[in-house]
Amino acid sequence: MGLSREKLIQAVSGQMPEKRWKHTLGVMESAVMLAEKYGADPVKADLAAILHDVAKYWPVAEMEAVIRDNGLNKELLQHDKQLWHSEVGAFVAKRDYGVEDSEVINAIRWHTSGRVGMSLLDKVVCLADYIEPGRDFPGVDHIREQAEHSLEEGLIAGFDSTISLLISQRRVIYPLTVLSRNDLIAQL
Repeated sequence: MGLSREKLIQAVSGQMPEKRWKHTLGVMESAVMLAEKYGADPVKADLAAILHDVAKYWPVAEMEAVIRDNGLNKELLQHDKQLWHSEVGAFVAKRDYGVEDSEVINAIRWHTSGRVGMSLLDKVVCLADYIEPGRDFPGVDHIREQAEHSLEEGLIAGFDSTISLLISQRRVIYPLTVLSRNDLIAQL
C-alpha cells in the first residue's frame, strides 16, 4: 500500500516550486469535478492529479537516466523535454510512492500527450491539466466551455491549442498528440 494522502501531498509538493504546487491543487480540484461529472472514479482522479507533475522539476539528466535505465519509452528522448516528466512521473508513482493501480499510472503517463484509446480517467486528468482554475492562456476559456458538455470536445480543443502553439513556434509536434486528437474526433 502507498502513502497516506497527506504524506503523499507532503512528499510531492516538496518536489516543485510553490507556483507549480498551486497548479497541482487546481488540477486536483478540476479532476475530481470532471470525474464526478463524467462518471470516473474521483479518488483515482485525485491521486493521479496529485502525482501528475511529480517529476516536472527534476533535472533533465535525471529524467533521461530514469527513461534509459528502466526500459521506458526512449522515443521520448527524441522529442521535447516537456514530455519526459509524464513518463518518468508514471514510473516514479509506482517505484517511490507505491501506486499499484495501472489506471492511475496510465493517467499520469498520458496526461501530456494523450494516447489513442484514452481511458475515462486518462481523459479526466489530461483535461483537468488544461482547465484548472489557475490556467491562463489564449483559448483556455474555449476549452473550459467545451469541457462543460463533453470530455472529448474539451480535449480536442486542448490538443488544438497545443498543436497550434507548436506550429506558431515552428516546433516539432509529438506524433502521439496528433493521433490522440484524431482518435477523439473519430470517437465523436
